Parts: sequence; structure tokens; C-alpha cells
Amino acid sequence: MPHPFAKQRRADDTEHRREYTHYLAQRMAPAIRALTALAVAAYLLAAGGRALLSSSPVPLPLRLAPVVPLAVLAVAARRERRPLALSLLALACVLLLEVGVNLNGIGQVPGQRLVLPGLLLPVASSVIWIGRWDFIVAMLLCALGPLPMLMLGSVSGVPVFQYAVYMTIAISVAAVLRAFITRTLFEQFRLEKKLREQAHTDGLTGLLQRNRFLELARYALSDIYLRRMPAALLYLDADHFKQLNDAFGHEAGDQVLIQLASGLRAQMRDSDLIGRVGGEEFVVLLCGVNMQHARSRAERLREAVRVVHRPDRLLTVSVGIVCCDRPGENIESLISRADQAMRLAKKNGRDQVVVDASIA
Repeated sequence: MPHPFAKQRRADDTEHRREYTHYLAQRMAPAIRALTALAVAAYLLAAGGRALLSSSPVPLPLRLAPVVPLAVLAVAARRERRPLALSLLALACVLLLEVGVNLNGIGQVPGQRLVLPGLLLPVASSVIWIGRWDFIVAMLLCALGPLPMLMLGSVSGVPVFQYAVYMTIAISVAAVLRAFITRTLFEQFRLEKKLREQAHTDGLTGLLQRNRFLELARYALSDIYLRRMPAALLYLDADHFKQLNDAFGHEAGDQVLIQLASGLRAQMRDSDLIGRVGGEEFVVLLCGVNMQHARSRAERLREAVRVVHRPDRLLTVSVGIVCCDRPGENIESLISRADQAMRLAKKNGRDQVVVDASIA
């Protein structure tokens, strides 16, 4: 099915990556919130258990100090939606947990159990990282975080070596889990995006459906009025189309519409919006063009579609133009005025461009 715009978006396009990043943030936000909340409870349990089982040279209030910022992070994560902010909150949570691992580990007998909480962090957090950069930073924090405690708690290099081996395994497992989850989410993202595009585009021509065109045009007009940009709207209607359907059938009419849409799409820029709003009626929003340029574009469109061969004659279109120079005017009003100009083109003999009389 043809894409509704003139050029296909490449997979590595900036806008595509940004859209995917926001999708990941939306999907991973619940896990980030759950794990930040769990971090508070787990830290309290670990610090309390250490206080009950053994003494520590670090005072208990100091060892419990990370609980407060951890709780603040958990509350902030519940309200946050932005990808970068969510990543930074998660990284701050890991950093605080590593500080806590050191505070509670100092004074223990050297051995593997020194860093057991630190070894759990890479695997436990592998499912929450939105981008590659935050995953790498998190794994570095996990790997380097317990080192101060290890260096202070042992006189030999054996515990450090054991720690390095087990941390390498933990990070490797985390990398595999993250790769699996991100691949699964990417495939789901592609499927959902494809389904959205199918829902928003006309099945025959591949152009935007009426409702989707109106939705996107409203956003575009808001930006046009805010930035005081010139813009114009074209309303195109294929001439004598009913006669074509009556004489040769709707299948022949559909083939002509497909070729017509292809010809129109070939003339579009990336910033243009084009939609099919009726059987043989199309609307184009041209951003950043004045009336003279818009009329020139309309004439080129009119000439471009004449290469489409109907079974009975060459295809022609009538075009109405309206200038988007009334701040606050909605898209429905613009379409209505352009439609009236198009009807005047029909009345005057078809196969021509007519500018809205109120600004001519």
C-alpha cells in the first residue's frame, strides 16, 4: 500500500527514533515505577536485616539515609512521562542503591555475600532501560558501585576476583534479557504503527482518510497561525467521474483513482498534507506557500493528472484554492470555502483552478 506522504520515512530517521523512544517510555514506565517503589521496600528490609544479624561500624541512621531520596524518586516516577526524565530517575535509583550497598556492606566478613545485592541489580533492572546509553551507564554503576566496600573489606584480591566473575555473568544475563525485551517491543511497535497507519489511510489510494487529515490539519494550522506562516488549502475534484463509473463500472473508476492519487502524491513535499475526503475529492494543505505559489502548485497538479488515461478521455480535475490568512479559522471552514471555489471551477467549464472569491 502506498505511503500517504511523498517520501517513505527511513528506519533510522530522527522522527522515527523519537517516536520509538516515546513508545518504549510508555511501555516501560509501569516497570520503572514498580521497581523504584520496590527499591524502597527492599532497601528497608536489607538494612533492617543487617542491623538485626550483625553490628556495623556505620551508624544505623546513616545506613537508612538513602531511603528518603529513594522514596522521593519513587513518587517522582509515578508522575513522570518523558523518556529522558524516566531514565535519569531510574539511574538515580541505581546510584542510591549502590551507595546503600556500600554503607551496609562495610564491616562484614570478606566473601561473596558482601556484594550479593549488587550482583542482583543488573538482572533486576535489565527490563527498565529505555535507551542504549542508560543501560550502559546503569551497568557501569552496578559494576563499579560495590568496589569501595570490597577494597575496604578485604586484604586479598580473592573477593575482588570473585566479584568480577559473578558481576560479568550478571551483566551478560542483563544484556541478553534487555536485547530480548527491546526486540520484542520493537516488533510490537512496528505492528502497532502499521495498524495505526492502515486505520488512518484510505485503503484504495493510500492517502489520509478524512478524519485523520482533519486531525493533522488542525495541528498544522495551530503552528501556522502561531508562527504566522503563509499557507493555502486546495480542494480537487475529478471531472465527470460519475459518468466514468456509470459507463465502465466502479472497478475502472477505482483504477483511475489509484493513478490519480499516485500522481498527486508525486507532487507533494514532506511538509504537505493530502487526504481523500470523498469519492473522487481530495484536499491538500500546503504549508509555507503564499497565494501565488499555491496557484502555481495547483496548476502543476492539474497538469500532472492529465497523463492519467480514463477509458473514455484524459483525466481532468477542477481545483479550488483558499488562503489560510485568517488566524483562528478552523479547517472545516477552510475546506468549505475551497469547496465553493472548486464548484465555481466546475460551473465555469471544469479543468481549471479558481481562487476563493473573498481573497481574489
